[in-house]
Amino acid sequence: MKRTATAVVASSAVVSVLLTGCSTKADNSGGSGSGDSGGVKTDVGVTDSEITLGVQTDTSGVFKVLGLGLTNGNQMWVEDVNAAGGICGRDIKLDVQDNGYKPDNALPLYDQQKTTSLGLVQLIGSPILAALKQKLINDKMVAIPSSWASTNLDAPEVMMVGPTYDVEMINGLSWMKDQGMIADGDKIGHIYIDSEYGQNGLLGSEAFAKENGMTVQSAPVAGTDTDMTAIMAKMKDDGVKAIAITLAPAATGSVVVQNAAQGMNLPILGSSPVFAPNLLADQSVTAAMSNLYIVGNTAPYGDTESKLAGEIAQKYPEKYSDEPNLGVNQGYVEGLVWGAVLEQACSDGDLTRDGILAAKKKVTEVDTQGLMGPLDFSKEGAPSGREVFIQQADASIPGGLKNVEPLFVSDEAKNYKAPFEK
Repeated sequence: MKRTATAVVASSAVVSVLLTGCSTKADNSGGSGSGDSGGVKTDVGVTDSEITLGVQTDTSGVFKVLGLGLTNGNQMWVEDVNAAGGICGRDIKLDVQDNGYKPDNALPLYDQQKTTSLGLVQLIGSPILAALKQKLINDKMVAIPSSWASTNLDAPEVMMVGPTYDVEMINGLSWMKDQGMIADGDKIGHIYIDSEYGQNGLLGSEAFAKENGMTVQSAPVAGTDTDMTAIMAKMKDDGVKAIAITLAPAATGSVVVQNAAQGMNLPILGSSPVFAPNLLADQSVTAAMSNLYIVGNTAPYGDTESKLAGEIAQKYPEKYSDEPNLGVNQGYVEGLVWGAVLEQACSDGDLTRDGILAAKKKVTEVDTQGLMGPLDFSKEGAPSGREVFIQQADASIPGGLKNVEPLFVSDEAKNYKAPFEK
């Protein structure tokens, strides 16, 4: 299928998203975080000198590696913004909490953070969003989830950054067809975690298959399942020509190993969360990774095509001992998005939660400087971006991922209508 490549020109300024027009609007403010502060309306999480954004991450559960990367990326953005003078005359402050990827932990943490934070710059991940979604709506609390299920785009409070899982899958399968890996009439296997994450990826596979005369053999698994031996044997017996996966990294390792061990040697397409660099610590997994293609919504750590990615990779080891991963750049983009919304809200003179929701609808483009494709938050129910990278594992580089296809969008992904898209 025809694809459209996205040309990226990186800006020399790390924080080019910042606008100077309203950076001094509250210079003379003496507000207490509510009411009218220096001509700007405020309520929760905003004082005359600070804007507090919450982070609910995972630094102790199954997505610990990603959570650390995201949080470090968030913090790097904060440091750059504050060094450049802040936003609306205020420094950005993060309130970082670990939910361990457990809804039971996330709920009381949210009840604390909603009283002190304007919104959430990071909320990891799908089960946490499911548990908190109605609370976010009730409290008008804008949050960026580390979850990209398009079925959550019915709520404007969910500020999803970049292509959703269904759009990722459509783009990835279109690319595989272009490469001759699959063809009209083929059967595609799809192994997915039976959650909104996996189900949304499957929605994309099924949409692509319908448009291209293919069929999908689906296999749901639990999020804790890591042994894919039997499922891969079934896929082999069913004669699938390729396998799509929306899994956690540990299960991905089993899929690629069994793909080789059972002599299948099929192309495997994974959504962006299927990979973590620690998979490459196992030589048997590393050797089997050659058939895995990852649909990335963000440039890999250290990407040479983005000047900003290079600057982040240069500074990261000076600040953090945690192993870098894709989450570092994702976390920085989360910050850039919040920065664009805050600048718009400042220009509007309204840093309340209502003001943030109104400002979000006016943000038609966020310049991510090559870390991600262009982002537009003005279209109700639509993914904010549709461009993706195709990536593969590479144990020789920090972060463990390299691009094999630069940013592009397929015709199918352009024309796809998400469940709540108007």
